[in-house]
Amino acid sequence: MEKTTTQQVKSVEKRKKRTLKGEVISDKMEKTVVVKVSRIKLHSKYRKYYKISQNFKAHDEKNQYHTGDEIIIEEIKPMSKDKRWRVVSSVLPSQNEKEKTVSDKDKKNNK
Repeated sequence: MEKTTTQQVKSVEKRKKRTLKGEVISDKMEKTVVVKVSRIKLHSKYRKYYKISQNFKAHDEKNQYHTGDEIIIEEIKPMSKDKRWRVVSSVLPSQNEKEKTVSDKDKKNNK
């Protein structure tokens, strides 16, 4: 019979981290963004779908995400009283990046 080490047990106990997709609604804090995550829920009695949204505070190390950006956040161990998520990546390019690409296209068309 094989003996299991504590390291093997810990790796089995590690679970997949939850990831959520949402929109940044506030970036006024340093290294923190507030993300609004919306989902659709079915009412048990009336069988009608309705929208629920929750706000999560997520860690943004470089302060690179701003209001209106669509991002993906991942669950981590608690960093502070409210902060238990960190920003993984952006889903869509930010508004500033869109403006840069539009201006680059205009420059190319004018040549």
